[in-house]
Amino acid sequence: MDEIIVSAIIGEVLGRSMSFLIETCSKRMQPPPSEPESLESLSRLLLRVGAVVEDAEGRRITNQAMLQQLSTLRHELQRGHFTLDTFRCHAHERDKAPPAGHESGQHSFALSRFNPAKRLCICSGSGERSSDLQRVIASLETSIQNAAEFILLSDRYPRLARQPYSMYLLMDKCMFGRQMEMELIVNFLLQGEQDLGAEHLGVLPIFGPANVGKSTLVEHASIDERVRDHFSQIVLLSGGDLVGKDMELALADGAGVIKHENRAESGGGRVLIIVELDRDISGDFWQRLYLTVKNRFAHGSKIIITSRSDKIARFGTTLPIRLQFLTQEGYWYFFKVRTFGSVDVVMEHPKLASIAMEMAREMSGCFMGATIFGGMLRSRLDIGTWSLALAIYREFRQRNHFLSCSNPVDPWALSRPLILPTVSRVYPGYFVVVKGYQTASAHGDGTAPMISVQDVILGRARPQGKFAALAWRSHIPPHYNYVFSCEQRMPVSAVSRKNRTMNVSM
Repeated sequence: MDEIIVSAIIGEVLGRSMSFLIETCSKRMQPPPSEPESLESLSRLLLRVGAVVEDAEGRRITNQAMLQQLSTLRHELQRGHFTLDTFRCHAHERDKAPPAGHESGQHSFALSRFNPAKRLCICSGSGERSSDLQRVIASLETSIQNAAEFILLSDRYPRLARQPYSMYLLMDKCMFGRQMEMELIVNFLLQGEQDLGAEHLGVLPIFGPANVGKSTLVEHASIDERVRDHFSQIVLLSGGDLVGKDMELALADGAGVIKHENRAESGGGRVLIIVELDRDISGDFWQRLYLTVKNRFAHGSKIIITSRSDKIARFGTTLPIRLQFLTQEGYWYFFKVRTFGSVDVVMEHPKLASIAMEMAREMSGCFMGATIFGGMLRSRLDIGTWSLALAIYREFRQRNHFLSCSNPVDPWALSRPLILPTVSRVYPGYFVVVKGYQTASAHGDGTAPMISVQDVILGRARPQGKFAALAWRSHIPPHYNYVFSCEQRMPVSAVSRKNRTMNVSM
């Protein structure tokens, strides 16, 4: 009997092994799919992954492992779209290229200096590019196969009350790609006293570079109805509210801004303190603040502390959240949808898409750059305007040579003055951004300056001397106006001509 069982098992193993070998060999013998076939396959996979991601993003998922898997699916989706758009731009320029032997036939792209696909063509051969495409397809196929359980579990979570009509509207109303971080904050804030301990005050550090979205992320978490029902009061303290003051007196005197007050009893006297630091603080300073909050407010109160420095991580009672700029693939997805909306720019305007991809690469993940230039170009789908805008941005980076091109950076952090060129032929030159600041609500309260940075760059406004220019009016909470303090300066050549004229007249 045992011999029969063993023989059956061996036969089953050998049968499966032979089937696997035959299937593998047959796949190797089949010719590889052509590039158009692979792109069509990639497009179909992106539709499937996109449907899964869109459905999951429309649900209130709280499980951290599922949020991590959703983040992975989102990354695969963005990577796939970046690859698809790059190859489609490549294919279009290749088809439109002059025939071999033509005077310009040596170039692969008519807009080669604008096209990121050009670099792909130079840096790798067709075989290697095909392998890259197949790797992306294989990765998406694996993601789809592994998402079966995720789809089943996500279906159990309730849908959000408001559903966006499209990704374009979604980006106008909430943060892009921060769902996992958002839920981490909310879960921390809703954690009960029994989980923290009677003598424990929860502290969550959030750090990252300037303008990466720290304040906006915390604002979105604090306006969540679950959070507002959990706390009696939400208070925002900036560095200026605390420096040089006694902690107890500062809080007793009502320092900071009360963001929310819950009149219902559900808050239980708990307070959420949001501390936005603009500089490093000492351990003694933090200890005084921590003890003041702990002794003054009810158990279950929480502190969220934000800073550009990762040194605040040591103040946390839980793992910190580090915010980073988007990857190249994620930033292109954001830039494309934010700028072109529902227009399939790669299919309808492939040359324009080539320039847009190059501009997104030049911006290196900068949200402010996408907002300023994307808003300037959103309604202008013509090659000339976009080519001019790309030239302006390249001149901007060249003049501000301290900006890194190898790593994602935020040039608008303004650690030093920035030089921005203008394109007006009547008033040529450039203006200098001396510093940046933000003001309160952007809902027509009159605090935002009327002149925009876009107007100055394009020559629609010609301010003289020192002036303030609106760089960005946020559409999402906390609805800040981002303003630049600027100075208009004459170009060196114009100053030299003026001096020569004065010398001659004398």
